[in-house]
Amino acid sequence: MKVSDQLEFDHIVIGSGIAGLSSALHLAEAGGTVAVITKSAIDECNTKLAQGGIACVLDKEDTFDAHIQDTLYAGSGLCKEDVVRKIIETGPEVVHEFIARGAHFTTRGELGEKTQKNKFDLGREGGHSQRRVLHAGDITGEEIERILIKSCLANKKIKVFKNHISIDLIIKRENKQKIRHCVGVYALDRDNKIVKTFHGMTTTVATGGNGKVYLYTSNPDIACGAGVAMGYRAGVKIANMEFIQFHPTILHDKSIRSFLISEAVRGEGAVLKCRNKKGKLVSFMKKYHPMKSLAPRDVVARAIDSEMKRLGQECVYLDIRHHDEKTLKLRFPNIFKKCLEAGINMAKDPIPVVPAAHYSCGGILTDVNGATEIPGFYAVGEAACTGLHGANRLASNSLLEAMVVAKLSSRDIYGKIEILRDLSQDTSVSSWTCGNATNSDELVVISHNWDEIRHFMWDYVGIFRTNKRLQRAKARIKLIRQEIEKYYWDFLLTPDLIELRNIASTAEIIIDSALSRKESRGLNFNADYPCRDADLDCVNTIVQRKF
Repeated sequence: MKVSDQLEFDHIVIGSGIAGLSSALHLAEAGGTVAVITKSAIDECNTKLAQGGIACVLDKEDTFDAHIQDTLYAGSGLCKEDVVRKIIETGPEVVHEFIARGAHFTTRGELGEKTQKNKFDLGREGGHSQRRVLHAGDITGEEIERILIKSCLANKKIKVFKNHISIDLIIKRENKQKIRHCVGVYALDRDNKIVKTFHGMTTTVATGGNGKVYLYTSNPDIACGAGVAMGYRAGVKIANMEFIQFHPTILHDKSIRSFLISEAVRGEGAVLKCRNKKGKLVSFMKKYHPMKSLAPRDVVARAIDSEMKRLGQECVYLDIRHHDEKTLKLRFPNIFKKCLEAGINMAKDPIPVVPAAHYSCGGILTDVNGATEIPGFYAVGEAACTGLHGANRLASNSLLEAMVVAKLSSRDIYGKIEILRDLSQDTSVSSWTCGNATNSDELVVISHNWDEIRHFMWDYVGIFRTNKRLQRAKARIKLIRQEIEKYYWDFLLTPDLIELRNIASTAEIIIDSALSRKESRGLNFNADYPCRDADLDCVNTIVQRKF
């Protein structure tokens, strides 16, 4: 394995979704040089797939307090209220910055309401008491990513390293004072098979989620929990990883993989139904929550899972046939098109859906500015746990958090810039070494372990958990992790091996977190502890590596 010379930048950002590119843009505009490291193409990320939109108070009928209360309610007693307030109140400022950069969001006029043609069409999604979701049709994420890529590529202070997969953060440790700080990252250039050393004053992890830890997910293939795994190995606290959000409505079709049917469809009146023994479609959500089909996602996902198992059926259905075809094509052009590819006309046919792993409410523990306990190390977006989401994310708060915290982190960095510059003055960073590693002729081991982890995580650490299932998963992951670590040090690095190592590490963190929480709250349901424990309100589950 070849090793390159050290690459010098003021700031390093790992990830190219809304969190990563927003961070890079703010840091560059503040005057720093920025390296953006992304494991595939620059637009390969969760952000591009986001359909719903950005939850933000933009209407005079809405209030910050209402949005805050909706977020706190969804978060089931685990949100940090000061963080929630800061992010929600900063939202409009950041949204208008995006609009100034050229982002276009759907207006009422585009949907035929000429009397309010310049007013934003604000959607409503599960858990929201008001219509406050700003969207660009049903491809909001794609529009945001387009603007960010255009802005970053036009900025000469930003250099994008595509097809580079991050391996580990570089942490400097001073034995006498026990001071630790982050000075960069090692990354594998996939095209040239070279390990590169990136050195900088700050390193921001914005690697997104960990959906590929599970068998069924709405996430792209890159979502392997890299940020959480690297953060754990670096020694920072990882918080609340038991709270995995399973999106309740993924299109159930064998020919179309992992296509999400946005919660906005339910926001526009779609009703969840199942087929009874007579084959008739009947609604069922009234049995589970007073908000019925607009209940928070954790409630909806468990309800669907319960109905599918009770009836022995492969899916349930979303029924939005009360809207005509013209309306649905205007509001959900991409979803309508994708459903047609599966032979489903949303205006005439109910949409078959199933739950799938979607979003992680936990991650690297940070403050509202994305700062971790290690100077120079920041985390933004889904890889971080700021305290906004608590035990369950309110729909469309994720894009809001990513864009706001990216801005706040840049302010925080430049408020500490002299301290960070002093810490990074020692540029003597060791180059990557592969030791005595040799080429492997047993790649089947990697694929087998990958498949096994994803299967038992789905079966034992999914929507419905028990102590016995979690303990079974823990026994399996311990053995697999030992095997992977031996494999990692004995054989030369490949992208698949790096990702397998991260998936296994993240899976074990999720399992340990779920075992630690002796209650059911938000997204974590354990049948052995079916009730919420009031004594655990505002209490985080923390997993941290011991050195």
